[in-house]
Amino acid sequence: MRIIETDAQGSGRFFGHGFSDMARPPGRKTTPTPFLVALALSVCGCWSASPSEVVVYTALDREFSEPIFLDFEQASGVDVQPKFDVESTKTVGLVNAIVQEENRPRCDVFWNNEILHTLRLEKLGLLQPYKLPQAEKFPANYRSPEGLWYGFAARARVLIVNKDKLADSGERPDSLHDLTDPNWKDQCGLAMPLFGTTATHAAVLFAHWGEEEAKEYFQRVKENAQVLSGNKQVALAVSSGQLAFGMTDTDDAIVEIEKGMPVEIVYPDQGEGELGTLFIPNTLCVIQGAPHPEAAGRLLDYLLTPEVERRLSEGASAQFPLHADVEEKPRVSTAPVRWMDVDFHAAADAWDAASTYLREEFAAAE
Repeated sequence: MRIIETDAQGSGRFFGHGFSDMARPPGRKTTPTPFLVALALSVCGCWSASPSEVVVYTALDREFSEPIFLDFEQASGVDVQPKFDVESTKTVGLVNAIVQEENRPRCDVFWNNEILHTLRLEKLGLLQPYKLPQAEKFPANYRSPEGLWYGFAARARVLIVNKDKLADSGERPDSLHDLTDPNWKDQCGLAMPLFGTTATHAAVLFAHWGEEEAKEYFQRVKENAQVLSGNKQVALAVSSGQLAFGMTDTDDAIVEIEKGMPVEIVYPDQGEGELGTLFIPNTLCVIQGAPHPEAAGRLLDYLLTPEVERRLSEGASAQFPLHADVEEKPRVSTAPVRWMDVDFHAAADAWDAASTYLREEFAAAE
């Protein structure tokens, strides 16, 4: 495996010669499990003697995606060349690289950790159809009917609440509207709504409510809540008692819970007539003109299996499986949660208006 090192502008260069050259989290195994070896072989079939390769631009955190690539690579004989996201540019840097490389694509597969930028690439005509054999196993609004992209392994946008801070108040925030409640002024927080899942959430609200209502909402949030640099920082601020609650993602919240901090997850807007909780999937797609389309399809077949979704659900990122054949309850939630009914294409259409407004409103807080 060779790594394509990413700089702040989204350009890349090959780095290293093997997976063993790379730093790993302490204790992480470097050999694939027999089950996953068998999975890769059963999904991908028999490989030719000449190993193929696949270039994957990857926004999911390296610590979660890299071991999966290793298992696929060692079982299949396909050389995986990942180009990982960098924190400073989030998914945007990888998307911009794909756009810049339109006339000479380098990327085969884009593994996005959200969805709207994938739809941006779809609108630009930069995605190539791939017919997944079991596409119907995924919810209809979490996949492209033309096979241009597939959603899997979702995170939920939730409230993380400090139980100690609220122990005597008799109140529990249970809606994203609590971020605008003057009773919680300066005691609640959210990430800067210009990047990552917070920006995706904002675009969804612009599409669902309309521009006028959404602008009014974020104006009130800005006046009432503390704006932090990211979802992880929100979770840390709540777990340390700096804030009473905040909006974050389930993967950041579960880290604080499993550290034994006095926090809990609240799935917002679960009441009758309320929005429901937004779930944002990872997405996979093949880039138009991909240099290695056959290997790209094999990798998608492997990643979009119940076994890989279970692995992401049971692992540190605590994702929510979307595949219909995964019956196990996500460890981050054992009770039923009502999902928000989302038109992600409408949210992608609202992206420009949302991002322009929010940059004007929140730029001073960066």
